Amino acid sequence: MTKTESKTASAAVKDILLSNPDGLHEVIRAVMQEVLEAEMDEALSASKSERTPERLGYRSGYYGRTLVTRVGKLELRVPQDRAGRFSTDLFERYQRSERALVATLAEMYVQGVSTRKVKAITEELCGHAFSASSISAINKRLDESLKAFAERPLLEPFPYLILDARYEKVRQAGIVMSQAVLIAVGIAWDGRRQILAVEVANRESRSAWKDFLVSLKARGLKGVELVVSDDHAGLVAAIGEVIPEAAWQRCYVHFLRNALDHLPRKHGDDCLQELRWLYDRRDLTEARADLATWLAKWSARYPKLTNWVEEAIDSTLTFFRLPRQHHKHLKSTNMLERLNEEIRRRTYVVRIFPNAESCLRLVRALAVETNENWMEANRYINMDDLREHKKLALRQAA
Repeated sequence: MTKTESKTASAAVKDILLSNPDGLHEVIRAVMQEVLEAEMDEALSASKSERTPERLGYRSGYYGRTLVTRVGKLELRVPQDRAGRFSTDLFERYQRSERALVATLAEMYVQGVSTRKVKAITEELCGHAFSASSISAINKRLDESLKAFAERPLLEPFPYLILDARYEKVRQAGIVMSQAVLIAVGIAWDGRRQILAVEVANRESRSAWKDFLVSLKARGLKGVELVVSDDHAGLVAAIGEVIPEAAWQRCYVHFLRNALDHLPRKHGDDCLQELRWLYDRRDLTEARADLATWLAKWSARYPKLTNWVEEAIDSTLTFFRLPRQHHKHLKSTNMLERLNEEIRRRTYVVRIFPNAESCLRLVRALAVETNENWMEANRYINMDDLREHKKLALRQAA
């Protein structure tokens, strides 16, 4: 797309939003319609009216399809081909997480939680309020597919494992409590990411993380060479107990946030900025040299911080053992940020889940959706770099 076309598209979107209060509805409808057209072009190996020897068929009009979303009902035109072979999984993939959200809201409505508010949301979203039997049927169908995803065997090795947790509000016995949503992402030898597990626990305790990791190993998790996580004591202890063969990389982003606890409230930005630069160095030797310079410069002004950094920083430098091309991906848990943002966006609508099961249902549905996108995308990192890196290390050791 040229700059002129990009500006024209942006102007068109702005015009829609400014002229129509429900403009977001039209923008989403237009985007999804374009996705359908692109899928048909790909299926036929040719766009509309394009003459090419690679063409596999011809279009044959459209049929209407209504998609219920949180911005209202979208009226879409699904393209057809003459042979009747074209099909799209756009609706199934989009509505999987939508169904989970609807089921959660509906469950709140039936249980009498924020009745007036939830009734309005469900009626707007789906056109009617749900009965208890309808909710049961929705949840049963959804839970069966989510259970299959959660219990699938892990047949291939995952040399890289990334662990993180976020918290959601859940009502238990009439009391609203924070529940930990534990997430594991693995990178296989084909270079693609997979969401390996999503579970809900009362808190991020050592026993909760241990049970989580033990269940992963029971499903076949193997070949883990590096685990990336924050420094939660229970998590670190569980990693050492269940996956002792793996090296541990402490997320440097969390480390820099923790550094604020060792600084006075009023401090300059230069100190932490210079510390952050260590993680962009080419190798451990360069990073160590910069660290020595940093300690000498700031120890007199911020002794509490420099003493803490000197004691704790080693676990954040593990990623230097990896090929340089992998550093930016494996020195933090940031690869999970987009997933966490999407979870936050969807769960924000619910605010407080009526029980842990409804929370797990929604987050797992999002995980399935994201995992499918990751598996269809190009590889996240080139694992040939790691293979060559290991071969070089063996030759040097010999």
